[in-house]
Amino acid sequence: MPSSDTLPTIGAALAPVLQRTPIEQRPILVALAERLAADRYREWARAVTDAGRSAELLACAAREEDIAGRVEALYADAAAVQRDLVAANPDVHEINRALFADRPLAQQFVIQAAGERLGAATWRSFAKHATDANVRDTFLACATLEEDSAACLERIVAS
Repeated sequence: MPSSDTLPTIGAALAPVLQRTPIEQRPILVALAERLAADRYREWARAVTDAGRSAELLACAAREEDIAGRVEALYADAAAVQRDLVAANPDVHEINRALFADRPLAQQFVIQAAGERLGAATWRSFAKHATDANVRDTFLACATLEEDSAACLERIVAS
């Protein structure tokens, strides 16, 4: 299997979308990406034959949904903002799909684990710049959830 150095990265793929997004809306865009990741985890859970692995992947999906919900709760009009962001960035769904398409499951897990680590760093960066303590604490909690999913995927790949 190729090393993670030869695989595409979620960060590089989404960088153009993030750069086009106003800085104050970036967390809500990342929350949208978390929901897409949750869908992906659920697909993987259906694809694996081991019930234990399936349960682990479903727990990752739940963490992604938790992250998205926490961040969306910070925005009074989260759904509308996300609709506008998707309208302004119609490529976001295709970028998400293309990253994982036609790759063996193990490679998809490696890509996602790296994305989870980047997600943790991203939430910490958002927290560092947050002026509201509640927002900062929310972002830091999201970082921990990301790391839990990364560790899960890394264990799966290693076994």
